[in-house]
Amino acid sequence: MGDHAGMKGIQRAELARRTGCNLETVRYYEKVGLLPEPPRTASGYRSYNSTHERRLRFVLRARELGFSLDEIRELLRLVDERDRPCAEARDVAAVHLADVRAKIADLRRMERVLEDVVAQCGDGTLPECPLIETLFQERTVN
Repeated sequence: MGDHAGMKGIQRAELARRTGCNLETVRYYEKVGLLPEPPRTASGYRSYNSTHERRLRFVLRARELGFSLDEIRELLRLVDERDRPCAEARDVAAVHLADVRAKIADLRRMERVLEDVVAQCGDGTLPECPLIETLFQERTVN
């Protein structure tokens, strides 16, 4: 009762509006099973409640932090089972953290290459463009 007291059923458009999320995104998360299928009213409309809203906010925030749909599914499984220790959620986050750190390293490498190329371009009046020449070079695997 307490969770639903302030919020009677709302329609998908209202759920999207409240969470600042696209209508199609709500539909998609339902389709892939991250949001439970809501009950329908007598007139056939989907009726979402605060539990749906809370779960959607969780998914949106996890996506903001770069978690994959599979990782979010795993985190939600831990939420739903409730008796699972925090250690499992920590493991999911630790793997994600390693991925984020690898991406940061990749971005730093890209930044260095682009800085060099932009510096070589000078005022942009060189006959041969260093950026284009760099892109024609063989890839260096680091």
